[in-house]
Amino acid sequence: MKHILFTLRECNPDLLNDESFIRDMLTTAAKSARSTLLGIQSHKFSPQGVTAIAMLAESHISIHTWPETNEAVCDAFTCGNHTDPHEAFSHMKAALESRRWVYETIKRPIA
Repeated sequence: MKHILFTLRECNPDLLNDESFIRDMLTTAAKSARSTLLGIQSHKFSPQGVTAIAMLAESHISIHTWPETNEAVCDAFTCGNHTDPHEAFSHMKAALESRRWVYETIKRPIA
């Protein structure tokens, strides 16, 4: 199991506020991570911001955006040797035009 928690900073605020873009980005991020996408659920807030989750056969990728501060808080959690959540992270930071980011890889215990 691999779990990455990351915050993307100095992102393009227009992209952070575009629900359709966020959904498409998660679809591509799941493919980048070599995961099986089961579906995406999202919500556009008023006046701004998007929350979305990609449900994967291997777990999930999530994003919560704050266009007013140009930030997104995200995670990518996958299981299986064939997946790589770092690829989802790389795709998302590039897609949102992030100029700064922080991340932490969490070692998840196996029962």
